[in-house]
Amino acid sequence: MKQFLVLNGPNLNMTGIREKDVYGRKSFEDLIRLIEQKAEALGVRVRCVQSNSEGALIDAIQQAYWDGFDGIVFNPGGYTHTSVALHDAIASVPVPTIEVHISNIHQRESFRHTSLTASACRGQICGLGFTGYLLALEALAEEEAAS
Repeated sequence: MKQFLVLNGPNLNMTGIREKDVYGRKSFEDLIRLIEQKAEALGVRVRCVQSNSEGALIDAIQQAYWDGFDGIVFNPGGYTHTSVALHDAIASVPVPTIEVHISNIHQRESFRHTSLTASACRGQICGLGFTGYLLALEALAEEEAAS
């Protein structure tokens, strides 16, 4: 059975509480529930991890390789725009990674328009709310099924 890491960066645990006009009213727990339901429907396993610490996110990416994960769905949060180290961690492991963002980062403040992590990823999905995570899981599951 294929297994995917769903990795969330800083402040994603506050979804449903913070900036509801940007991130919506559904909670982080609602997001995890949707991801787990989608994984079950796809016949895959998921491990959901959230950290506010850049180092812990790097450790999780590296551990996904050592644990034999087949893909990573990653919302780096604010680190998207600042972390060369996360870019390098993604690039260092041969695990397909899809970057997701709940909001459309290209419609927000100009500093959010540049992703330092996206170029190390298989693709990027933004602006589709929680659905972006589900689409990323589908894409990884289909990719793995085709290989």
